[in-house]
Amino acid sequence: MSKGLSIKEALKLWEEKNGTPAAEATVIKLLMQQPFITKMDSTLQTLQCCEQLSLSTNNIEKISNLNGLKLRVLSLGRNNIKKIEGLDAVAETLEELWISYNLIEKFNGIECCKKLKVLYASNNKVKAWEGITCLTSLPALEDVLLSGNPLEEKCTAEGTWRDEFTKKYTQVKKLDGKPIIREEEEGEEES
Repeated sequence: MSKGLSIKEALKLWEEKNGTPAAEATVIKLLMQQPFITKMDSTLQTLQCCEQLSLSTNNIEKISNLNGLKLRVLSLGRNNIKKIEGLDAVAETLEELWISYNLIEKFNGIECCKKLKVLYASNNKVKAWEGITCLTSLPALEDVLLSGNPLEEKCTAEGTWRDEFTKKYTQVKKLDGKPIIREEEEGEEES
């Protein structure tokens, strides 16, 4: 098996393709690199202007080396990430985390991201409510995608998913791509 591509090598290829220094770019997409990126190394810290970083469809196992970045959007879908960690480095700015198709059972570690509005985390390994309890501590969270997780599949089969979720996570306005309509909101709009 071949050695993975480093972030430094991927950024060099990105610069050649885009004709601009990566350190000055606000959007960096390093999707489906060949060979795959396997590690978020310290070269990421050179991306001081980057607001949207996409490392989706690689072979990354651990979130790391985001110190000094001011990311608003972090896309890590289709990797091999097992747990949420390393987000404290971007907690003050991160508004969207796209992390579907990974191996995450519990979202503990996401609580630091108080500005997080969007969490796309479908097709992970969340089996129990305890795996997402921490989402209650995210006051700005509005849009959540959890379809394809064992918990969602089990509760949907029982016919309880949307009702249970909306009771527990009162700040969320959209679940699995569909708006959440609450009775109290209907009354507020009339006044």
